Amino acid sequence: MNLQPQPPGPSLRILCVDDETNVLSAHQRNLRKQFQLDIAPSGAEALRLIKSQGPYAVIVADMRMPEMDGVQLLAEVKRRAPDTTRIMLTGDADQHTAMEAVNQGEIFRFLTKPCLPETLAAALNAGVGQYRLVTAERELLEKTLNGSVRLLTDILSLADPISYGRGQILKEHVLAFARHLNVAQTWDLEMGAMLAQIGCVSLPPAVLAKWRSSVPLTEAEKALLERLPEFGARLLGNIPRLEPVARIVLYQCKNFDGTGLPRGPVAGQDIPIGARILKVLADLGSLEADGHPKHTALQIMLQRQGCYDPAVIQAASASLDVYLPGAFFPAPQDLALTVKDLHPGYLIQSDVNSTDGVLIVKAGTTISLPMLERLRNFASVTGVQEPIIVRIPPGVFA
Repeated sequence: MNLQPQPPGPSLRILCVDDETNVLSAHQRNLRKQFQLDIAPSGAEALRLIKSQGPYAVIVADMRMPEMDGVQLLAEVKRRAPDTTRIMLTGDADQHTAMEAVNQGEIFRFLTKPCLPETLAAALNAGVGQYRLVTAERELLEKTLNGSVRLLTDILSLADPISYGRGQILKEHVLAFARHLNVAQTWDLEMGAMLAQIGCVSLPPAVLAKWRSSVPLTEAEKALLERLPEFGARLLGNIPRLEPVARIVLYQCKNFDGTGLPRGPVAGQDIPIGARILKVLADLGSLEADGHPKHTALQIMLQRQGCYDPAVIQAASASLDVYLPGAFFPAPQDLALTVKDLHPGYLIQSDVNSTDGVLIVKAGTTISLPMLERLRNFASVTGVQEPIIVRIPPGVFA
C-alpha cells in the first residue's frame, strides 16, 4: 500500500516523540519507507535533536509524557522552530486537552490513538506541505526585501555617491557600537545606517551642495533639510518589514530627552537604538569636520545635557580604537589602478572625478556593481582621472 504518494524529499525530516518505545517502533516500521524519520523518547531529547539536527519539517508529539507533556513540548517547539509543523497524537481526546494543544502549541493536526498508519501518513503529508508553504513564503519575502534594499542602495550610490559612501562608513561604525552595547540583532541597524540619508535624493542639487559646503542656508532650505528624515522614513515605510529601519531613519536627529525633530513625545529608550547610535555618530562626524580630534569631540558631546543616550556615548569612547590606526596590525597597502582594473568590493581611498571635474565616487565608498558600471560609462564617454587609489579589503578577490 502506498501511504505517501508525494515523498517529502531528502532534505525534509520528521520527528516522532513518545515515551512508549513500542509506539516509536511502530512508527519506524510503518513510515520509514516514506519519510526520513527520527525518534525521541522524551520532550528533552526532542529539543536536543531539534537543536543538533534540525530543522524538522514536522514534529509529532504524544500528549501524555512524564516531565514534559506534548503541549509543553509543542509550545517550546513553536518558540524555537516556528516553521516546523506541529502535530499532536494522544489517547486523551477530551476537549480541554485539545484546547490546550491548539492555544499553546498552535498545532496543525490533532490525532487520537490508536491512529492508523494511513491516517498518520496523510497528516504527515499535509504537514510537510504546510512546512513547504511557510518556508517558501518566507524565502520569497526575504529575497524580495533584500532585493528592495539592494535596489535602494544602488540607486543612492548612483544618485548621491557622497551619501552612499557615508552610509557605508556609518554601517561599520554602527556595528562596532552594537558589539559594545551587546546588541544581537544588527540587520535593521546596518540598514538604518546605510539608508540614513536616503531622503537626500529629494533635495535640489544646489541645496545639497550648499549644505555640504557649510554655506548659509535660507529658511526655506533649512525647512527642506529638517524634513529629510521624515521623507526618508516614508520611502522606507512603503516596503514591508522595513518599518524598524524607517523608525531608525525617522528618529536619527532626535535628542535623548525628547527634544529635537521630529517633534513629539518619543524620548529615551523609546527612541530606536539605531537612531540613538546614528545621532552620536552624526554629531561626532560634524565636530570632526570642524577640526576637532575625536577625543575632543567626544568631550564636547558629553557636555551636551540631554542630547545623547549615556550608554551610547560610553560605547563611543570604548570604540575609539575602531577609528584609529591599529598598533598591532600592518598598515594596509593602497593600490593605484585604472578603471579597467577595478572590481566590486574594492574600497575607494580618494575622490574619483571625471576628466572635466565631475565627482563620480566619494572617498570611503565600497564599489558596487552599478557603481562600477557607472565608472566604466564615464571612462568611455568623458574620461576618468586616473590612477584611482583603492584598498582591497580582506576576503575580496579580483
